[in-house]
Amino acid sequence: MIPSGQGFESLQADAIDLIDRLPMLKHSEWIERSLSTIVQMAGEELDRLDWKIMAASLRDMERAFSMFYPYRHVRKIVIFGSARVSPTSAEYLLAREFARAIAQQGFMVITGGGGGIMQAGNEGATAERSFGLNIQLPFEQSSNPVIAGDSKLLNFKYFFTRKLFFLRESDALALFPGGFGTLDEAFECLTLTQTGKFGPAPLVLLDRPGGDYWHDWNYFVQKQLRGRGLISADDRSLYTITDDINVACEAIASFYLVYHSCRYVDGKLVIRLKSQLSDENVDRLNTNFSDILVDGKIEKSQALPAEATDETFALPRLVLHFNQRDAGRLYQLIAAINQMGATSPAAAHPEQK
Repeated sequence: MIPSGQGFESLQADAIDLIDRLPMLKHSEWIERSLSTIVQMAGEELDRLDWKIMAASLRDMERAFSMFYPYRHVRKIVIFGSARVSPTSAEYLLAREFARAIAQQGFMVITGGGGGIMQAGNEGATAERSFGLNIQLPFEQSSNPVIAGDSKLLNFKYFFTRKLFFLRESDALALFPGGFGTLDEAFECLTLTQTGKFGPAPLVLLDRPGGDYWHDWNYFVQKQLRGRGLISADDRSLYTITDDINVACEAIASFYLVYHSCRYVDGKLVIRLKSQLSDENVDRLNTNFSDILVDGKIEKSQALPAEATDETFALPRLVLHFNQRDAGRLYQLIAAINQMGATSPAAAHPEQK
């Protein structure tokens, strides 16, 4: 029940007045929905702690949106791995060199802002080309000296808002050996990819030369998950295991040669491309990937009406009724698209979006 009272009536009046002025704002529809939700919550029986959680979460998100906005057209690589490795370890040196190599290609790097692999990532990319998403804790996880004091370091109140921005801002993920947290990130990324809640985006699993950390992990995945029919054979296309920095960088860059991004519109998967494919190539895609279609064919398209305000409006599209089940096959489709248009001038800058 909505309580009556001068305070709440005043809040309603202020919110209505603000909403009335929203048509002058660019995203008024979504601002109105957000404000309406808050006003509705204000009339419900919620505890003080509930409001503290909501206010702190919104504050986390507002600061993160603001920090990342100026860099929205640069692709970013999230680096995960143990905070416990020493600066002299092979894993640390590999992470530092990978971050340096990927930053030299024009990408930016995101880490958790702490020590170990996180510090290696910031160090390799430099503070200028990297971000730190730290977490406020009563112990551990102080910001590493590379990113400390930088405007691209953010301390989150909650793990869930921090994790949201790791995935929201990432165009690829590079995972190095780590503990429970690293394995949690690996499986969560794969779960969200498989269920269509993240990506598509490349996932690269790196280890020191000759290391078997990820090969042992993959052995378990293939034996227990695939062997029991809990995942499909094509799910192996969701990730790359390597101990070679060049292979890791290529796996990321090649993913964005022609493929730009995708979204669902009215039940259809819309794949935005950086350059147009020929009719012959689209016919080949239909021949090779008809198994992932629930209806119709893969068709060339311009932006759909629902994308009228999207920044990608001018990009060509492929539209298909994807079955939303075969994520591994979708990654194979994207790889085929990239191979078909690899010589296009637009493919020269995979770091741009």
